[in-house]
Amino acid sequence: MAGHSKWKNIQHRKGAQDAKRGKIFTKLIKEITVAVKTGGGPDIDSNPRLRLAISNAKGANMPKDIIERAIKKASGAGGENYVEGTFEGYGPAGVAVFVEVATDNNTRTIANIRSYFNKYSGSLGKDGCLQFVFERKGIFNLSSDGIDEEEFTLELIDGGAEDVEFDNGVVTVTTQMEDFGPVQKKFAELKIEPQESGLQRVPVTYKEVDQKSFATLMKLINVLEDDDDVLNVYHNIEFSEELAQQI
Repeated sequence: MAGHSKWKNIQHRKGAQDAKRGKIFTKLIKEITVAVKTGGGPDIDSNPRLRLAISNAKGANMPKDIIERAIKKASGAGGENYVEGTFEGYGPAGVAVFVEVATDNNTRTIANIRSYFNKYSGSLGKDGCLQFVFERKGIFNLSSDGIDEEEFTLELIDGGAEDVEFDNGVVTVTTQMEDFGPVQKKFAELKIEPQESGLQRVPVTYKEVDQKSFATLMKLINVLEDDDDVLNVYHNIEFSEELAQQI
């Protein structure tokens, strides 16, 4: 998909930053908990959301026993109950910033998110204010090691993928939202497990920024991603080579 490389630069930066192993696991355990409680229980065969959460946990090298404990805890009485939510706003220079959260204390989360935007030259907007800036796409990320580029691309396109991109040892497969399930089945058929997969928000339009605004925006994104209630942060920066090198 055109422009996807610019968008995924932040994902690569985030992956490097989140070498904080415990922080990654905390968010993945929360995703497993939400999946069990809202997706239909602990049976992965009947709960596709849990199956996806487990797949992402495995892709992050989460030990099997931690995954199993998270499922067991979420299945029992008295486990945490999380409410999912989204925040839409603008960072410095009018960059669109979309935040997905899962929280057990909505008052706390709202106050924190608002304070982050205010501190770093941003502002929260009304729900739906970014509906024309992002579109939902299925995204699968995996290592290109041992993969035949031409054969893999043909298989995935045949399975419903919109785009297959090889870049610096990483393969990114993009699908329309409604084709996410069929492409997920194609991966299972090929016996390939992505390192990360899910429905994500991909920019339709991009915003150019100067270095000062970029530096402030990175501080905003960093503090958002460091919040345990935040699951995902998306933005629509237009990346230049110079900005990309700063990541």
